[in-house]
Amino acid sequence: MGKSHPHHARKRFGQHFLVDPNIIGNIINAIAPQPSQHLVEIGPGLGALTTQILPLVNKMDAIEFDRDVIPYLRKYCVLLGELTIHQADALSFDFNCLVKDKRSLRVFGNLPYNISTPLLFHLLEYKTMISDMHFMLQKEVVERIVAKPNSSAYSRLSVMIQYHCEVEALFAVSASCFDPPPQVGSAVIRLVPFMQPKDLAKDINVFAELVKMAFNQRRKTIHNSLRQVISNEQLIALNIDPKARPQNLRVVDFVKMSNVISLPEDTRGSC
Repeated sequence: MGKSHPHHARKRFGQHFLVDPNIIGNIINAIAPQPSQHLVEIGPGLGALTTQILPLVNKMDAIEFDRDVIPYLRKYCVLLGELTIHQADALSFDFNCLVKDKRSLRVFGNLPYNISTPLLFHLLEYKTMISDMHFMLQKEVVERIVAKPNSSAYSRLSVMIQYHCEVEALFAVSASCFDPPPQVGSAVIRLVPFMQPKDLAKDINVFAELVKMAFNQRRKTIHNSLRQVISNEQLIALNIDPKARPQNLRVVDFVKMSNVISLPEDTRGSC
């Protein structure tokens, strides 16, 4: 869209419009959209990606919160295909309403950095109807999502996203590729939800709460941070070192712990 458009990015919406054609091309190549697929864009803004992807698929959905950009988006896309724009907050949007046939959704977008983490958790609620997701995020967030155990970036976000999805950091994007330039670096990530997690938590709510509890006190050993819900004996039985800290544990370790504490009281520790 360039920088000549009359709409100014709004700070309260976290808007930074992507304007670099090379990066736009790289994102489209990563998504590789096909006419038979159902694509959904979150936060299309002025259509930098939309105007390139819509002609490739002929029909797609877009979720845009800022009602003032929608007239420009319609104008730029009117001759390119059938674009259905949902003026809504993606954080509370019901993605079920987009499923009209047996096709799964392919979700993508340049996400506002101020809502990216809660939005990812919201999308995971619909993972059974999503085949993949491609997002531009703050580089630090991407690094946390793909981080491995024993690294400083490994966090609650790492464990939760990796439990639900195969994750892949694709490429970095400099601030100069946006209008206005953000204060932080950016990166593009691919998330592919598992049909079923590699290691299944019996109770996803217990698993999520356990992970949150552990990382809320990430400097403490799990013996100290989780002592109210799991004993040293149970940890040792699961081959987990009670002196380990949460950033030392694999996703499967959190699954094993949650499955023990999900059991009825009289069977805990028996496995």
